[in-house]
Amino acid sequence: MDGIIIINKPKNYTSNNIVNKVKKILNTRVGHTGTLDPNATGVLPLLLGRGTKFSKYLINHDKDYRATLKLGIKTTTADCEGEILENLDVSKDLFEESKINSVLKTFIGKQTQIPPIYSAIKVKGKKLYEYARNNVSVEIPKREIEIYNIELVTFNESDNTITFEVECSKGTYIRSLCEDIAAKLGTIGYMKELERVSVADFSINQAVTIEELEEKAENPDWLNEKIITLEELLSDYQKISIEDKVMKNFYNGVKITTDKQDGVYTIYCNNEFLGSAVVCNGKLKRDIIIKDM
Repeated sequence: MDGIIIINKPKNYTSNNIVNKVKKILNTRVGHTGTLDPNATGVLPLLLGRGTKFSKYLINHDKDYRATLKLGIKTTTADCEGEILENLDVSKDLFEESKINSVLKTFIGKQTQIPPIYSAIKVKGKKLYEYARNNVSVEIPKREIEIYNIELVTFNESDNTITFEVECSKGTYIRSLCEDIAAKLGTIGYMKELERVSVADFSINQAVTIEELEEKAENPDWLNEKIITLEELLSDYQKISIEDKVMKNFYNGVKITTDKQDGVYTIYCNNEFLGSAVVCNGKLKRDIIIKDM
């Protein structure tokens, strides 16, 4: 069983929890291409079988989120899991649609972001949350991110929340974004809810729940419908056909002369999908081959 399945991750589960569950249900190798916080829900692409070799083709994709920001409270983790550090009264004047929209739009574009201290980013061999849990101060490395679009969905004065949707680059921390939005509104805040709506071309509409997978995994028609093939994953890349007479050498790592431009290609032999290859300086070299000789 090779390919990708999109899981709608429930709250209070780590990404590794979900990987282990799917591994048991489908009895195959499973890997993920990026974690979701336990408090977050939504799109979690999982690689199955030989699909685990293709993780590098998924790790740099853009993402879309729907987030709910709770104003007036600051927590240690910048989400609802942390201890409350500060409480502030929230002025109802903040809840003007035009004002909220104006503030949100200031975040569109490239910018430098400081990730939350409770994150898995490594500094000097340790994850940031390890420093935080041991009350050890450490300089948090800034990172370059990009917000492509951000839109107000709704707001609620009675519970001091703002819900927005954001399209952003890999590496964007929505918890940090929530704190920054709150600061521009003149208050404090934390990320109350987070749903990942899409990762690249994978959307929440394609996702299945763990309960659905447990119930229908024995139905091959249903499973085949839900699993995205590796050929589909690489469908945006150009194709190269390899002749039978050179296939064995190519499979063993011998480079083939080609007039193709440098880049990644999908490889076929006798119209059968074999995997990926890379062209560099007029030479075609195998990258990931999923078929045995």
